[in-house]
Amino acid sequence: MSNKTVLFDKHVEYKGKIVDFAGWQMPVNYGSQIDEHHQVRNDAGMFDVSHMVIIDLVAREGGDIKAFLQYLLANDVAKLQQPGKALYSCMLNETGGVIDDLIVYYMTDDWYRVVINAGTREKDLAWMNKQVARFNVDIKERDDLAMIAVQGPEARTKAFEVLPLDVVEAATPLKRFFGTGCGEWFVGRTGYTGEDGFEIMLPGSEAAALWDKLAGSGIKPCGLGARDTLRLEAGMNLYGSDMTEETSPLISGLGWTIALEPAERDFIGRKALESEKAGGVKQKLVGLVLEGRGVLRGHQKVIARDGSGQIVGEGEITSGTFSPSLQRSIALARVPVEIGDSCEVEIRGKHLKASVVKPVFVRDGQAV
Repeated sequence: MSNKTVLFDKHVEYKGKIVDFAGWQMPVNYGSQIDEHHQVRNDAGMFDVSHMVIIDLVAREGGDIKAFLQYLLANDVAKLQQPGKALYSCMLNETGGVIDDLIVYYMTDDWYRVVINAGTREKDLAWMNKQVARFNVDIKERDDLAMIAVQGPEARTKAFEVLPLDVVEAATPLKRFFGTGCGEWFVGRTGYTGEDGFEIMLPGSEAAALWDKLAGSGIKPCGLGARDTLRLEAGMNLYGSDMTEETSPLISGLGWTIALEPAERDFIGRKALESEKAGGVKQKLVGLVLEGRGVLRGHQKVIARDGSGQIVGEGEITSGTFSPSLQRSIALARVPVEIGDSCEVEIRGKHLKASVVKPVFVRDGQAV
């Protein structure tokens, strides 16, 4: 039986096409996925992301959340010096595989907020609870909260027209990748589209009214389809496709999220990553742009060539789509590190030429 967010009735009212996603009944679009994509790139759109899991870490007497997260995560929460600052990180297993990717907000020494993926909820919570015992920290799932992402160049301006005044005052000075609490509301200047905007967490009982107000201000509802093309254009990884429990951050384009300094900080998966680096990392995540007609899709085979044109091995597309912004087919692919600036992709028995680029295609509305 699929779950429904508190906004499910709104999706039906706004004529959303409902599909099953990670055990949730969610809108894939409200009409035209392409129009929704361009709405976010050029103006403002909103997404129901209430299926995501919000977790509050609260310290008991003598508890140390910072030490817990420094052990749990590959990135180092000691970087979070200012209240509200957010950090993106992977949570690894002992072999260096990615259990999940997440965002953690440092609010106070006794309160951190973590947002994890819907499809990994049970294993994430089980893993976190397994590790937390010696740190005197409570893990509280906030299933009383909903979350709405408002994204696009006009997102902040239009959202401020309808958000409560105290929330607007709290959110106005927010820099990117910071969050702030305001009563039971929480606003993070974060997102999954490559555009500016907010992720607004609020009591579930107030979510439907906010949805209507945001729509009234010209922020159009958008579904999972546009969210996927937007995040792929921005080069943002999708858990289960671009990274899994069998792949390390080092071969998933996420080496920048690993903090090996200070050397004395032990974290889960550190030894495996150090061993992988010492042995020489064999693969990397790149961007592909198809030079001709066709659509790049996950699991298509990549024939990798080096700078002199010699075949150096095979790779695989992890995520692929047609880019509405670029009007080209694009993909993320895991390939041999020796790959040059071009390759072929096997599509229906044919080898089609693709350019190898940095895995970011569009950011803040501009082609990269």
